[in-house]
Amino acid sequence: MRIRKKSLAVGLLIASFIYTTAGFLLVPAIALHTINSQLSRLATVPAQLGRVEFNPFSMQATLWDLQIGDPDAPDISFQRLYVNAELDSLWTGALHLADVELDAAHGEVHFAKDGTLNLAKLFNLPEADAAASDDTSQTLFPLRIDRVALNKNSLHFIDERTQTAVEFAYDDLSLELKNLSTRPDETTAITLNASGPNGARLAWQGNATLAPNITSSGSLSIQDAQLSTLWPYIRDQFDLDLDSGALSASTEYQLDLSEQTDFRLQNAQLALTTLSIDANGKPRLRLPSLAVSDSALNLAKREVVIGQLHSSELEAWAAREQNGTIDLLALLDSKPQASANQAETSTPEPSQQSTRQTQAADVTDSTQQVANPAPSPATAAQTPATQSPPWRVQLKDATLDGSQLHLVDRVPSKPVALEVGPLDISISQFDSLGTTPFSVQLTTGLNNNGQLSASGQVQLKPLSATLKASTRNIDLRLARPYFEPLVRIQLRSGLANSDLNINLNGLEPLALEVSGDAQVSQLHIIDAERERDLLKWQQLELSSIDYQGNRLTINKVALQQPYVRFIINENLTTNFSGLLVEQPGTSQKQSSSAPMAIRIGGVTIADGSANFADFSLQPDFSAAIGQLNGDIGTLDNQSTKPASVNVTGKIDRYAPVSIKGSLTPFDPLNSLDIATSFRNVELTTLTPYSGKFAGYRIRKGRLNLDLHYRIEQGQLNAENKVLLEGLQLGEKVDSPDAVDLPVRLAIALLKDSKGNIDIQLPVAGNLEDPQFSVMPIIWQTLRNLVGRAAQAPFKFIAGLVGGNEQDLSEVSFTAGRETLGRDAEGTLTTLASALQQRPALTLEVEGISSAAVDGPQLASERLAREYQRLQFKSLQAMGEQVPASRELIEVDDEDKPALLEGIYRARLKQQPPEEWSQLNQEERAAKMEQALLDLWSHSNLMLRKLAQRRAAAIKSYLVDAGGLDPERVYLIDVSITEQASDGHVASALHLGSE
Repeated sequence: MRIRKKSLAVGLLIASFIYTTAGFLLVPAIALHTINSQLSRLATVPAQLGRVEFNPFSMQATLWDLQIGDPDAPDISFQRLYVNAELDSLWTGALHLADVELDAAHGEVHFAKDGTLNLAKLFNLPEADAAASDDTSQTLFPLRIDRVALNKNSLHFIDERTQTAVEFAYDDLSLELKNLSTRPDETTAITLNASGPNGARLAWQGNATLAPNITSSGSLSIQDAQLSTLWPYIRDQFDLDLDSGALSASTEYQLDLSEQTDFRLQNAQLALTTLSIDANGKPRLRLPSLAVSDSALNLAKREVVIGQLHSSELEAWAAREQNGTIDLLALLDSKPQASANQAETSTPEPSQQSTRQTQAADVTDSTQQVANPAPSPATAAQTPATQSPPWRVQLKDATLDGSQLHLVDRVPSKPVALEVGPLDISISQFDSLGTTPFSVQLTTGLNNNGQLSASGQVQLKPLSATLKASTRNIDLRLARPYFEPLVRIQLRSGLANSDLNINLNGLEPLALEVSGDAQVSQLHIIDAERERDLLKWQQLELSSIDYQGNRLTINKVALQQPYVRFIINENLTTNFSGLLVEQPGTSQKQSSSAPMAIRIGGVTIADGSANFADFSLQPDFSAAIGQLNGDIGTLDNQSTKPASVNVTGKIDRYAPVSIKGSLTPFDPLNSLDIATSFRNVELTTLTPYSGKFAGYRIRKGRLNLDLHYRIEQGQLNAENKVLLEGLQLGEKVDSPDAVDLPVRLAIALLKDSKGNIDIQLPVAGNLEDPQFSVMPIIWQTLRNLVGRAAQAPFKFIAGLVGGNEQDLSEVSFTAGRETLGRDAEGTLTTLASALQQRPALTLEVEGISSAAVDGPQLASERLAREYQRLQFKSLQAMGEQVPASRELIEVDDEDKPALLEGIYRARLKQQPPEEWSQLNQEERAAKMEQALLDLWSHSNLMLRKLAQRRAAAIKSYLVDAGGLDPERVYLIDVSITEQASDGHVASALHLGSE
């Protein structure tokens, strides 16, 4: 027995020794040899495992120093792989590992330019069994690992398929899994932390199950990820360059692949900072910060919910090119793929291509199986083949503060620059389905001074909007490049203000309603051909605007200080007749739709003025109407009710004008009752007309005119009452259009004992009769009246009185000036006192100018103004800052020769003589300057206007300073003399009586 026990003990010792020796020495050696043999057989690059350690008692195995690839730069390597197996794996039917640790593992992932992956070339793997790969009934290998730890691992990624290689690295990547199991309903806890040399940090904490279905939940976060790392992928698709930008994000997630790919994000946060994008060397986008919070995603329902979005100080640049495209949108279009040349050079070998395609297909198939597991037959039968619903994006609250947009429109011949900002936008409750309204609020500046704001609600399906919009100081000059090619005008200034309510209920047909108030202030439009004022006003107010479809209602139109200039040109056209520029290829099409119903509740005019000029006469005729005030009643093109008219004004400051009555403005032949009254109009103003039609100039006189025109259903009944006070004709004028009547005799005979001519001319007729004309009837009535007057007796009234011993018959002016000197004011003060004591006397003021004395000064001043005009226009065209008036411009002597060339050609309407080209610049400039001075020194128009201003200055002083009644001072026709003196010209004063 003792021998048997001894033999058993020896056997056990021998077995233990053999087990220990085999476990500690033989198994590691065999494992190391086998692994290295397989690596040598399958690997295409150097591959070797350093050593293997195994503890047969604790079932712990450790693999050391694996290197696959170049020994100096391996593609895959690790320092230590530790596995601790549990003995219960022998009877539980599952491989049970207590610990798995991987230390200092490193991977190199490298995509070459031709698309090959370095990892795909490391091994020559046998092709997978197709039948086995198609068997979807296989279950997962039973495995349970209490703990998996990846410590201090690293990853280096390079992708050379892009124009600029993508490269990033994680040099501290740690992963810990607890209770990793393929058994049903076993939960694995996951912790992942990674950081890169550029400061980016990745963290993942969660749990997961692998059977019977893959599920996972937890939280993910990434901090300080530099967008430049992955930007080459975007750069290859879009022509955009990244200067800077960093991204941080965090979220909670849930993943469930039991029935479908159910992936959800909750409490997602995102922060984008210092984003700077350029294109073609120009800035395109600057975004200091963008924050997204309280957001969620549901992949199964295809829904995204953004709780809060906030951006500050965004700055963007965009332009509309001449072909109508938006450059920023064009940059966002995908760039074309690699050219055929590039594709050919990057095509891999057939065997490699086939291998990669097979591998890619395997990966794709496996991914699709996980993401979309095959439904059961019953489920497949019940699921209709329907198209996936569109993604739904909900935005609860978004704000953009302090944004700035730099916009340029290059479609007009002169590009339009629009600076929008600071722009603040707020959007809430936005839903991409568009079936519910969302709120929007916007405020911004436009080109420094303008302001725009809008707020309200918008719905996309069906399209509708309810908005409140307001504008302040919108510079209308922004629109100049759009309408000035169509109209021969120049908009010098104009500001728009508005407070509007906008309701939109559809586009086809357009269902738009607009209500509110609008203003246009400081409008100034000039005639581009003549560079004269055409239309302007201080302010236009449109009150209670109501636009609905084909109806426009304005409660009140108020005009403050309106002005209009009306000119009859030399060829009898007007300054309004040629304003429209004919456009090639345009045709006038008659619209079949009914005209818009327009109703204006009333029009008021405050302190208006107008200027009328007739250049078809010699000399030119001009008259100014000022102090226009009044109102016009309701204007309605859908009603036959007449509108009331009540407007008053003055001609040339002193002559009152009134227009009162009613009319139907859209059908004046239906109903009209207008009474017009002119009082104390200076007849010298009408000298051009009297010369043309009567054959005489008017020396003095005043006109009182009462016109009462009544139209009812096309029937005219007119009363014309003319009262001429103190009319005296001047010299005879040869005119082919003069009437063949004894004009002087008629005037003498028609004067009553007070020296007045009182004429009444009734006119009646049918305006719809093409043979009926008002003016021929009036002229025929005048002829008959004069004929009858010639047969009656007449009287002559003339009375002259003298003054005191002081010579008051003339007022002296300095050459080229119309301002009164101290001596002249003393003369007029004495004269006014004398006339105050003699109320029966009247004074005739004869403005006089001299070509010899005034001409050179006028010409010199005219040339100076021409320099200022051209310099002012040039500075405006270049966008330079200019004074409020061109008279404030100071023209440097060095700028004058260039300006002089333009003035010479424009005013003399010819090129400088050829022989002047041989002169130096100073001599040539002197020649041109002298030619202009000679031209203007003998300008009758300039001399006449100077004489008129002198006469007006005398009258103004007598009335304003001397206290004379303006009705006692007459301005007779001016004179131009050739007298030469010591630099002074005297205007004559003539005494008369009523």
